[in-house]
Amino acid sequence: MKKDTLLEIILGTIGGLIFAIGMCMCLIPEWNLFKTGVVVTIVGFILLLCIIPVYRSSHPKKKHDPIHWGIVFAWIIGILGALVMGFGMSKIMHRDPSQTDMIIGMICGVVGLIVCVLDYPVYSYLNKKND
Repeated sequence: MKKDTLLEIILGTIGGLIFAIGMCMCLIPEWNLFKTGVVVTIVGFILLLCIIPVYRSSHPKKKHDPIHWGIVFAWIIGILGALVMGFGMSKIMHRDPSQTDMIIGMICGVVGLIVCVLDYPVYSYLNKKND
């Protein structure tokens, strides 16, 4: 393993942990550490940003291939499906959800899950179409 790769792994692990701890400090109201959590989150984010120059110095610039639109649309569909499913989960997991919130949450969750499951067939179809 190269020294730069090890540095990337260490920076990613430590930066990710510090970022996650800072987010927990911000989002858990019982801790009363919102301002401190913001500072810790920013420190973790800066550590994660330090990976960029290390990566660029150790990896040569590659020639760009043409854009694979199947991959682009698969990412977009996957992100949209995850957002819809997350919206449904948040409707259900809210403090005291009403019956309407539960129904809307379940419907959104199932629709988001179906969109995520159908992501691969859409990707396969778009790749066959381009070949």
